Amino acid sequence: MIKNILAQKTNIPLVLKSLDAGMLRARVIANNIANVSTPEFKRVEVKFEDELKKAIDRSRLRGSRTNENHLALGRKRFNEVKAQAYKPVDPTLPSGVNNVDIDTEMAKLAENQLMFNMHTRFVKGAYSKLNAAIKGKSLNP
Repeated sequence: MIKNILAQKTNIPLVLKSLDAGMLRARVIANNIANVSTPEFKRVEVKFEDELKKAIDRSRLRGSRTNENHLALGRKRFNEVKAQAYKPVDPTLPSGVNNVDIDTEMAKLAENQLMFNMHTRFVKGAYSKLNAAIKGKSLNP
């Protein structure tokens, strides 16, 4: 019962998906930075936020499939959205060796860390509230 409440009545599953995306993004950025001087290396990015926005946008239609072999129509269900790593089409060579720009990657790493910290604080706070409610205690000391 509590699992259903957490999954259907809170934003915790959404934030947990964002944490998963942040972990993938951190690994991808670290790999890009590690290969900054590797000739012909193609940088990798992670797409997640735009797909998530589309999935939770209630103004977009959602189709239903009567068979798994049918094509999906409309917006995805929230649980179908996953972070995906991909190689963007980027013919520039900012470093002269490959398409990795160390300054851009370091900025993305810092942004990702801030987002990850914010998401973990949100989840911690949500679980603290649930724990207090279960114990019948107030959140104020």
